[in-house]
Amino acid sequence: MKSKSHAHTGNGYASESGSSSSPSPPRSPRRQSSINMSHCRRRLRPKALSHTTHRLESFAAGIITRWNLRYFFLLPLLYISGFLMCVGPFSALIGHAPLPGSVYRSHEIFQKLWPAIESDNSSAVELSTVWKYKRKVREHKPCPNITAVQHEHFASSGYNGFLIVEANGGLNQQRSAICNAVAVAGLLNAILVIPHFEFHNVWRDPSEFGDIYDEDHFLSTLEGYVKVVKELPEVLMERYNYNISNITTIRVQAWAPVSYYLGVVYPIMQKEGVIRISPFANRLAMNVPPHIQFLRCLTNYKALRFASSISILAKKLVNRMIQKSSRTGGKYVAVHLRFEEDMVAFSCCIYDGGEVERLEMDSVREKGWRGKFKRKDRVILPDLNRIEGKCPLTPLEVGMMLRGMGFDNNTSIYLASGKIYQAERQLAPLIKMFPNLHTKKSLAAPDELAPFKEYSSQLAALDYTVCLFSEVFVTTQGGNFPHFLMGHRRFLYDGHAKTINPDKRKLVGLLGNASISWRTFKGQMESMLVDNDRKGILVPRVRKFNRKTSVYTYPLPECRCLQQLHTSQIDNSLDSRDNYIRRKT
Repeated sequence: MKSKSHAHTGNGYASESGSSSSPSPPRSPRRQSSINMSHCRRRLRPKALSHTTHRLESFAAGIITRWNLRYFFLLPLLYISGFLMCVGPFSALIGHAPLPGSVYRSHEIFQKLWPAIESDNSSAVELSTVWKYKRKVREHKPCPNITAVQHEHFASSGYNGFLIVEANGGLNQQRSAICNAVAVAGLLNAILVIPHFEFHNVWRDPSEFGDIYDEDHFLSTLEGYVKVVKELPEVLMERYNYNISNITTIRVQAWAPVSYYLGVVYPIMQKEGVIRISPFANRLAMNVPPHIQFLRCLTNYKALRFASSISILAKKLVNRMIQKSSRTGGKYVAVHLRFEEDMVAFSCCIYDGGEVERLEMDSVREKGWRGKFKRKDRVILPDLNRIEGKCPLTPLEVGMMLRGMGFDNNTSIYLASGKIYQAERQLAPLIKMFPNLHTKKSLAAPDELAPFKEYSSQLAALDYTVCLFSEVFVTTQGGNFPHFLMGHRRFLYDGHAKTINPDKRKLVGLLGNASISWRTFKGQMESMLVDNDRKGILVPRVRKFNRKTSVYTYPLPECRCLQQLHTSQIDNSLDSRDNYIRRKT
């Protein structure tokens, strides 16, 4: 925990005029010294100038006192202006070279380095030996008897009411909401109604819980811990005219603590018999009692099994990837690429598409976010965004990174992505580097994908499963999808994420260097791979829970007992990847 520092300021100053009998606080030694020096200087001047000089100094001091606070707020603006002059559109006019990495030059660098990449005969990385670091197993308290835990914390002769939640967002934001809803129901001793999925104008996905997850498995897995029903009893629906929006709705603050639910939400539930919380994304703090944290683990890694329509096709896609990865022992690399049109537009980053790209991105921003990006108070700095690693990586940049790490053209790549912006131009160099590139559309027949709607959570569930069982998972832009996958892979691989999370600040700096050699770039990428391997086994050491210590991203040690209990039955009714390889079905 960082220690707090307190700044002490003296806000009582001696008045320059008025009665001399008024006491004044003592001046600090530093200020007293400067005043004494001022008196010494005045003594050396003619008496005629002494009074005038004193008045001028007092006048100047008054101005500084009145304006120093305004100057303080002006400093950030001056800094931004200076930065714009260095790396912004003015740099070309005044002759300053842009800072390394501030301008997209990856296509240019690729064309220069491609001959060296193609002729690189050095030994390729073996997928089976990518991960060198091993997580040290520490002594833990023995896992409690699950039956005893159920009787101590969850056995109840009656319930306090019904809980309805509205889960919003995409697949994994909804997943987080479901896990938190189960936790809140356990905390309040409430009966949970299977969560509703909010229809979002961006996702435009009408899927409900049963379209994504196996409802019966969800109910049976949580039996004995939290009671879950598919809908409210008829008598309650009749009371609210069969419209759940008539039920008392509570707007809970984000990351609300346990004390809020017990002190505010619980009394309302007792009084009304049923409550509705909407929206319900990230509405429960990470710091909860151990038995409530166990409910999160149980829900995420055991109860949430994809619906049979999804899991059957997902199993086929995993097997097909394994078959197409025969040169690497059935192991493949999965890349979660976020170079979709809306992501590029929202980032406000500039690539090398020129005027056509600018017009397209302006149109997408206006269509998706109205005038949000044209407000006068919004400052957009594309160059700064790129230097700080906030720009989505292009397929080309991901490909160069992987080739630099030692993955050669025999490596099988699974690309998990939506509709890629400028797909034909962007994917061409990636395919050039990795001919064995696959997507769900290339692996599945058209009739197999026909039941699934474009951009839906069902398609995201297919990507999630294929990425889950890859030997290497590459994330490029953050978000709920990679964070849940990293945690799930830690759960599967005994605490190791087996994930490549690029240092994008370092990467864009290297790809902005027109004189860089392939040997130099490759050395930096090999170091980045080792660093990702080391970070894959780390668990954040913090004394206070926060969003970064999410049990969904770092499931161990909190979910260790569940991991030991269900090692043979985890993950969406799919066997482990190694079992797939042995069976080759």
